[in-house]
Amino acid sequence: MSVFIAAIDNVFCDPNIARDAVYVADGGTPVLVRAVMRRADDITAFGDARLWSETTRIDLRVAEVPNPRPGERIEIASEAFLIQGEPVRDRERLVWTLDLRPA
Repeated sequence: MSVFIAAIDNVFCDPNIARDAVYVADGGTPVLVRAVMRRADDITAFGDARLWSETTRIDLRVAEVPNPRPGERIEIASEAFLIQGEPVRDRERLVWTLDLRPA
């Protein structure tokens, strides 16, 4: 096991950082996974204007979710989200970052 995998596993096992989520692939069976949620504000430039928006992004381990696709569902606590846009993997190919929208 590489040092990177061990570090990622520690982050996703920490109850202060990660939480349980349910990943539902299109037409698939719900799978319990661990997710790190990030709800940061985002500033987007559009011409001379700057637009502020709230975002919801989560990180999932590639080992738990090998191929997430836009339109698939994530449930965290009592909230349901859909993946929007293409998921992005980190440099080490261990973690997916998903942009979500309310379902």
